[in-house]
Amino acid sequence: MPVPWFLLSLALGRSPMVLSLEKLMGPQDTARCSPGLSCHLWDGDVLCLPGSIVSAPGPVLVPTRLQTELVLRCHQETDCDLCVRVAIHLAVHGHWKEPKDEDEFGRAADPELEEPANAFLQAQVVLSFQAYPTARCVLLEVQVPAALVQPGQSVGSVVFDCFEAALGAEVRLWSYTQPRYQKELNLTQQLPDCKGLEVRDSIQSCWALPWLGVSADGDDVHLVLDVSEEQHFGLSLYWNQIQGPTKPWWHKNLTGPQNITLNHTDLFPCLCIQDSYSFFMAPFKCHLLLEALPYSSNCLFILLWKVWPLEPDSVRTSICPFREDPRAHRNLWRAARLRLLPPQGWQLNAPCSLLAEATLCWQAPGGGPCQSLVPPLSWANVTVNKTLELPLLNAHPNLCVQQVSSWEKLQLQQCLWADSLGALKDDMLLVETRGPQDNRSLCALEPSGCTPLFSRASTRAARLGEGLLQDLQSGQCLQLWEDDLRALWACPMDKYVHQRWALVWLACLLLASVLFLLFLFKKDHVKAAARARAALLLYSAEDSGFERLVGALASALCQLPLRVAVDLWSRRELSAQGPLAWFHAQRRQTLQEGGVVVLLFSPGAVALCHEWLQDGASASAPHGPHDAFAASLSCVLPDFLQGRAPGRYVGAYFDGLLHSEAVPTLFRSVPVFSLPSQLPDFLGTLQGPAAPRPGRLGERAKQVSRALQPALDQVLKAPRDPGGPGDGTRDGT
Repeated sequence: MPVPWFLLSLALGRSPMVLSLEKLMGPQDTARCSPGLSCHLWDGDVLCLPGSIVSAPGPVLVPTRLQTELVLRCHQETDCDLCVRVAIHLAVHGHWKEPKDEDEFGRAADPELEEPANAFLQAQVVLSFQAYPTARCVLLEVQVPAALVQPGQSVGSVVFDCFEAALGAEVRLWSYTQPRYQKELNLTQQLPDCKGLEVRDSIQSCWALPWLGVSADGDDVHLVLDVSEEQHFGLSLYWNQIQGPTKPWWHKNLTGPQNITLNHTDLFPCLCIQDSYSFFMAPFKCHLLLEALPYSSNCLFILLWKVWPLEPDSVRTSICPFREDPRAHRNLWRAARLRLLPPQGWQLNAPCSLLAEATLCWQAPGGGPCQSLVPPLSWANVTVNKTLELPLLNAHPNLCVQQVSSWEKLQLQQCLWADSLGALKDDMLLVETRGPQDNRSLCALEPSGCTPLFSRASTRAARLGEGLLQDLQSGQCLQLWEDDLRALWACPMDKYVHQRWALVWLACLLLASVLFLLFLFKKDHVKAAARARAALLLYSAEDSGFERLVGALASALCQLPLRVAVDLWSRRELSAQGPLAWFHAQRRQTLQEGGVVVLLFSPGAVALCHEWLQDGASASAPHGPHDAFAASLSCVLPDFLQGRAPGRYVGAYFDGLLHSEAVPTLFRSVPVFSLPSQLPDFLGTLQGPAAPRPGRLGERAKQVSRALQPALDQVLKAPRDPGGPGDGTRDGT
């Protein structure tokens, strides 16, 4: 008995069962109608030319539903092929009107009859069939008496026997009328294989067909064909496309066992596999191992592998095992490309069909999300490799096509005019809404939404609303799209950006002017502070302990805003230039920079001063190779004798090493400080105008005192030569 296809689909689910099929004897195609209809099948196939949709002149017959059923077409009892029976259900399209011209109807018997009751409706119904590599179109003429016509009601069906197809193949059916009054009907079905049908004894290709195992393990796809060494067969991989013919990808004629590996990136939902062998040859085993498919590793699906002829008496079959593979769908989406077709067309190119919707979106510079233009524009269904027209008046680089797949909601976006019109522009997109009585409202598309131009929002569009409206009215904005209710405008923002930067530059110039005035105001003070930071220390090298004390003082002063020069740190220059030349150079540089020369008095230094004051010639020979103090007296004493020392010299001595009265009277014309007891005053004099406030100065004095005290204690505790130059000069002696 005949088996409806929907029952067959249920039977071939997770719990397959064996079904028997009706047998049709003979190779002829036939057609039959339901009661009340008459039909005729044209001899031979016709061209498949759907044409464009036209308006119906009155009531017409149109196909409303396709129904399929599997049967067997047999040449002999055991020589049958799988065949697809198609039932086309018909209905009346359009409303019945009293005809003004009787020629609108054909006549069943006598063309001269004028009674409407004897008239009939006639339709030419095209039925198109495609199953790789076969494509057919047949034409059926159907007539229905006018008395049975009820607008919108079904009038019956016509059944066509039948389209031959291979086991396991995918078939596609279309039906429409000539001329075409509506969109064609279409139906896609996957045919079962030998396992699900009771056809082992009827279809010879099932006698020796191998089983195909599908398992998941790893990343790659392996086609393992275990055949005899002499077995010849063909293997083909192709993309089975809904729109247009199938697209071959790979084909080879092979012999013997084979192991063919495919990379997982080559998988697509429409990638199908077809192989062939001669059915009278020895049977062989064929396994398809699909690794990392969305099945558990221990799940086994049994499919049938059929073949197409390498020889005239061979058969072929196809399977498409990757339809539900997530990786195949991801690969398909990555391979899809949007292409601009001037002037206003675009096309989606992909290896397989995609169920997707597309619309335009606005991509602002800066890398944010592309803002959909729905509304005012609407989503449109996308057909792969078919040109679509963009509803635009003008192109813009910021306009992009955004496409969303119905499979896991994947997105594809491409700015089609990026190459021809350049980089993204900082333009503002205005959405105009038109109301009755020429009323209209405007809002600007921003990341937060569509902002009304005259709102109190703290956005750029709200701040520039009046200016944008003036730009629109003066024709500075580009109209991108419009209909009766809405319009889209792109308004350039360059001048507003320039104005903003002009304000920024003006603020920077104003700030620079203020800073320059402050610089001029404090220039003299800064110069004075810079001059007060130079200090030259002169001392007499008593012994190593005293030199360590002087070094501790110099290091402590360097921690303050002072630049200190002392011969201890310049022994190489002192040896190269000589003490007198080195002192002259340091003194001149220090005084030119507004610095201070510090005379550190010790018993030895006082003795040298007395010698110079009594007899200047006795100082012509320095006490040591590095004794800059003895060499400097020839320059220092004239400054004191001529009254040039105040403001340029400062005296100091260390507590416990010298009495204040021991300092020669000539040198008391400048401040003389006892260290560390008078450190605050000493530091204040050294730093001059740059000296900090008293509290801060006291803290610095404590820091210097802590640095001096250990070295001073070592000098005071060290035994002194009774006959030395400093004998009898300590406090209390």
